[in-house]
Amino acid sequence: MALSLAFLALVIERLLGYPQWLVDRIGHPVIWIGRLIGALETRFNRLDQSFARRKALGVATFIVLLTVTGTAAIVIESALLWLPLGILVVALVSSSLLAQKSLEDHVRAVADALESGGLVAGRKAVSMIVGRDPDQLDEAGVCRAAIESLAENFSDGITAPAVWLGLLGLPGAALYKATNTADSMIGHRNARYGAYGWAAARFDDLVNLPASRLTALLFIAAAAMTPGAAPRAAWQAVRRDAGKHKSPNAGWPEAAMAGALGLGLAGPRVYGGVLVDDHVMGEGGRREATAIDIRRALALSRTADQLLIILFGLLAVGFIVLV
Repeated sequence: MALSLAFLALVIERLLGYPQWLVDRIGHPVIWIGRLIGALETRFNRLDQSFARRKALGVATFIVLLTVTGTAAIVIESALLWLPLGILVVALVSSSLLAQKSLEDHVRAVADALESGGLVAGRKAVSMIVGRDPDQLDEAGVCRAAIESLAENFSDGITAPAVWLGLLGLPGAALYKATNTADSMIGHRNARYGAYGWAAARFDDLVNLPASRLTALLFIAAAAMTPGAAPRAAWQAVRRDAGKHKSPNAGWPEAAMAGALGLGLAGPRVYGGVLVDDHVMGEGGRREATAIDIRRALALSRTADQLLIILFGLLAVGFIVLV
């Protein structure tokens, strides 16, 4: 059932997304999870306590987060499966944990802003999807940031929740989303979160391992089907550069995207006024990225998304046939 659920959820989210009117009316699962994380962090992350105690409290509250999220997901899935066509209802709910349509819309908005409003508009649009300082970015930097966000968030926002949905159903996807949201909120290596967010950051690294590798393979395969993309260069970039990224996971999709498009991605960048010196993914560092490259990246990611949907469809049919 879980494989069929993942396939159906991917199709539903690709077609419908998560409507803004629904966000306005009831919010979104990530918003609900974020509120719980914020409440726990406000209550337990006290800077006047020792590093060891804050780390222990971070582990404990992360377990609470997973327990609450997992229990809610199990109850919801169990209740909905009793309904007529229950798997379709669960798939509709599960689709809220995927981000195919919203990711594409946000990244396309950066290209649109650059082409219609110039650098200022591009900086504003890219600030919606990246954590780095937009005022530090020139036009090529805005384009690289958008493409890097597309590559990394394809893994985190599409492939990973689909994988855990396909393995463990709605609870698996919900637990992944709670982990990923916690990492984005408290998994930072700084004075405030270095201890408290340790568990969330390390667990997020672990649960993203399979998806990041699968995403790289999807990008390489998509490059073979996308005009102007270079599948061999994508494969070479992954083998050469992916393991040199500061993140154990982000380098895989970013390197594949960089090689496929002939760009240099990652490398040194500024977050919160602090320079992060990272290895460059790909060998195209001498070529300035443009809005056209954002659109090329979107074309490649759409093909990769179609391949992911087909993959889960084949797995679901294969499992049904074997059983």
